[in-house]
Amino acid sequence: MFKNVLIAEDHEIVSKSLRSALTDLGITIADKDYVFYCDDAFTRVQKAQRDGDPYELIITDLSFDEDYPKQKIAGGRELIKALKEIQPDLKVLVFSIENRALIANTLFKELNIDAYVPKARHDAKDLKLALESIYKNKKYHSPNLRQKEEYLHDFTPYDKTIVSLILDGKTQKEMSGILKQKNMEPSGLSSIEKRINYIKTALNISNNGQLIAYCIANKVI
Repeated sequence: MFKNVLIAEDHEIVSKSLRSALTDLGITIADKDYVFYCDDAFTRVQKAQRDGDPYELIITDLSFDEDYPKQKIAGGRELIKALKEIQPDLKVLVFSIENRALIANTLFKELNIDAYVPKARHDAKDLKLALESIYKNKKYHSPNLRQKEEYLHDFTPYDKTIVSLILDGKTQKEMSGILKQKNMEPSGLSSIEKRINYIKTALNISNNGQLIAYCIANKVI
């Protein structure tokens, strides 16, 4: 079984499921192998390579809460892409609240991940099956992934512009100025915030990271 595993997860309580599943398979995770930020994960992988003891597997979330100092690598998708560029053979298991087969399939296709497990009931069992499959060089698509999109939203050009600005890292104040330059209304801060919240509610999405992942997977932007 894997000996060198890195976990990138910003919610400490979630690590209990991860560590339990790993321990049952004989995998020990040291404190240095658990990080809260994507930048730290990238740095750890780089250091492990320099030390001649590279990681075999990374388990990462897709969405990370915004924090300070601001991270260069903001989310799991960007982290996977960056890691694949410096270590193409690194195995990747995505463990995310995003329970959409469409998003998972996009990651398998575009970033060549090895497994996708949604955070849900019985996810510990799901994780064990995923780890066993990856170790045997097999891809693992969780059977618990939701196949059908249950929440729909018809993105207007205004919506697409807002989402693109979020992807570019713009603040709502900066968005307001850009929308005014483009003669797109409404451009007020309150209106922008309300529209973003409306879209997330319609899609049953809780944060901007998930919104970006959804829009990329569905080719909205």
